[in-house]
Amino acid sequence: MDHQYTYYTPGQDSNQQNNSEYRPPHKKKGTPKWVKTICFGLVFGVTASAAFQTSNIVAGKFLNNKTVKESTTENTESIGSAKLTTASGGTAKSDVADIAQNAMPSVVSITNMSVQQVQSFFGGIQERESQSAGSGIIIGQNASELLIVTNNHVVEGSDTLTVSFIDEESVEANIKGTDASRDLAVVAVDLSKIKDSTRDKIAVATLGDSDELQVGEEAIAIGNALGYGQSVTRGIISATERRIEGFDSNLIQTDAAINPGNSGGALLNAKGEVIGINTAKAAYEAVEGIGYAIPVSEARETIEGLMNRETRTKVADGERGYLGIAEPVDVTQETSQMYHMPVGVYITDVVRGGGAERAGITKGSVITALNGTTINNTNTLLEQLEYYKAGETVTVTIAIPGSDGEYQNKEVEVTLGKASN
Repeated sequence: MDHQYTYYTPGQDSNQQNNSEYRPPHKKKGTPKWVKTICFGLVFGVTASAAFQTSNIVAGKFLNNKTVKESTTENTESIGSAKLTTASGGTAKSDVADIAQNAMPSVVSITNMSVQQVQSFFGGIQERESQSAGSGIIIGQNASELLIVTNNHVVEGSDTLTVSFIDEESVEANIKGTDASRDLAVVAVDLSKIKDSTRDKIAVATLGDSDELQVGEEAIAIGNALGYGQSVTRGIISATERRIEGFDSNLIQTDAAINPGNSGGALLNAKGEVIGINTAKAAYEAVEGIGYAIPVSEARETIEGLMNRETRTKVADGERGYLGIAEPVDVTQETSQMYHMPVGVYITDVVRGGGAERAGITKGSVITALNGTTINNTNTLLEQLEYYKAGETVTVTIAIPGSDGEYQNKEVEVTLGKASN
């Protein structure tokens, strides 16, 4: 029998309405097929506030790493203007309470507020506010920002993002960069907005080496399960190098409970080091104890790239820039395999005089990235364009079909135009 899964996404079908109750998710227009096969740990409309509630509040110094190793060497590396802290060596304690107590200050909750268009009872279209909750891990800082890694599906489609720390203080955050193909995102919080009292309680997580994981070793998951606040589950590493459709990397499998809201949270080893970013769970009545996490060693390069991007905010509708393409079509994983095309947005036509035409982009090409951000569907492309004004120049990565049927990648500079009236 084939495995069956349920998948949670921030979107709602246009025939459904949101309210403050927890409801099963609905299919979102443009959602790729793999979204139907894996259940991401997101929460929809569960809480009015995503502030953490925990009895394990630990005082500490702002951005000081807290570990439970008896003897450990920590290395701080400069990655552009940002920094990551890694650890090596040391003897691990197996006291889960100590591990959790030391790790909790580096885990945050993330609330995603978005506006969805839904069909009303009488057939009209209405806008409804939607709320979902996930988790994140504090991984570093630059001169002005605190940097937090999470899943792309936790932040996608957001109008407002709020990060809540261990002391229940909440601060608005901005998306620094996303990679939909790896389901990774980095969000930034302005350091000046964080209270001194909060700085004394939070910490930067220490990243471990997921390449050294062995099946059977201890695993501890921390996250904002069901939007109730920080919680801890314990299990083992069930398997490594698992492949799931829709992910461009191997995944860690664990039987530590990963529930909706845990997405973007930390999977720790017995040293208290982050070895995975919780991302998905199998949700089938015959399946028990199968959750997945993105290995930090495989994600490291992507995270470093996202950390050093320029933090942008959405621009007003009237100022927004447009590529000048007409009737884009999603190239899904299924379509890609069937027709040997890259995943992305297929250009059926270009607007005469638009930015795409002026840059030499022609119909038949496939958009695969915008300013280094992976584009896997039209929704992702439109969301990225919300951060750029008309007149700004962006780098568009396109795949151009050759005479032999093979696609060749090319980067094109496109000056965004204004919306046509």
